[in-house]
Parts: sequence; structure tokens; C-alpha cells
Amino acid sequence: MKKIINTSKAPAPIGPYNQAVLVGETLYISGQIPMNPKSGELISGNIKEETKQSMENLKAILHEAGMTFENVVKSSIFLSDMNQFAQVNEVYGSYFDAETAPARETVEVANLPKFVNVEISMIAVK
Repeated sequence: MKKIINTSKAPAPIGPYNQAVLVGETLYISGQIPMNPKSGELISGNIKEETKQSMENLKAILHEAGMTFENVVKSSIFLSDMNQFAQVNEVYGSYFDAETAPARETVEVANLPKFVNVEISMIAVK
């Protein structure tokens, strides 16, 4: 059976989906963009700040589900420009211990929701 996870500490979904779904011990987190959950405004212009906001949104959802980044087993990063990979990787990496970091892919895409530069989704296990 699935349990819907939502928190006001992360941006509300902008379509017919939820922030996360918990199935058994596995949490599937929808892609998070650099949107400030309090103001609803997008963070833009600095890929490091955009990545940090996306990661903070993911952190809030993990916390709501009783988890941390230590529980993450898989991440997907979507970038509008692969030339920004090193900067995104620097911020992303600061949230994980290198020895226990999750599996991950990073792909460049033509466009993302609201035309942001980064979107990150995760799968975590209790």
C-alpha cells in the first residue's frame, strides 16, 4: 500500500502528482526544482544556489518521511546545460558522504519545468 508524503517545507506540486510516495520501506521523491517553498519564487541566475534550493527541498521531504540523505539509494539529476555539471556536483556532493553516496545519473535535457536549470529526484529506503 502506498502512503502519500507532502510537506509545506517543500514546494507544492505544480501538477497532478505528490512530492513523494512511500511504498513499504521505499520512498520515491518527485523531481525538485529550485523553488522557495515559502515565497513560491524560483531561485535563478546562480546554478550553485539553484542546486542548493533543490537539495533543501529534497531534504525537507526526506525529513517528513522520517529519513535523511543517508537513506538515499538513487538520484537523478537533470540539467539544462551539462557545462554546469562541476558546480552542481560540488553542491550535491556536500550533502553526502563519499563512501556511502547513492547511485546516480546526470543528464542534459532541452527544458525543465518552469524552464529552470536543474531538477533532482531521489529514491530512498528506510
